[in-house]
Amino acid sequence: MRRALVVVDYQNDFVTGPLGGSDARGIESALHDRVSRALSSGEDVFFTMDTHDADSYSKSDEGRHIPVPHCIRGTPGWEIHGSLRPLSERCRIICKGTFGSPELASLISENGYDEVEVCGVATNVCVFANVVLIKTVVPECRVVVDPSLVASYDRAMGMEALRLMSAMCIDVKHRR
Repeated sequence: MRRALVVVDYQNDFVTGPLGGSDARGIESALHDRVSRALSSGEDVFFTMDTHDADSYSKSDEGRHIPVPHCIRGTPGWEIHGSLRPLSERCRIICKGTFGSPELASLISENGYDEVEVCGVATNVCVFANVVLIKTVVPECRVVVDPSLVASYDRAMGMEALRLMSAMCIDVKHRR
């Protein structure tokens, strides 16, 4: 069975920066442990990085809806956060300019994964978008989300996103 782990947008701006919060900070240790286990067991690990350009963000559709400049390429806020940063250097990094990554979904499809676990932030935005893309592109792939490995700036919306993922045949359960 081919397995992959995807860590979505665990970047400084989403953990300690303008779009961060205590829930995102609170999952760092568990994410570190999960990525370490995946690397030790030979799973492929992907990190997505929300990536914007300083000159064009405010003019983008996202910038008009979320007028908080964040994850500007090359800034400290754009970097992978904390103890996950050195681990990410051993993984495939995918920069994405919007919520979901078609490139990630294509790689999951092309590599024939049987199971993909998705974790990171924010549950109701980028985690949700990437889970839906993966399930759409590879409908027979088992997609897993452990609620203890995701966080949102809005707990209620995060919980609703998990409920919607379950309705879309995503396995939302604790895997520890």
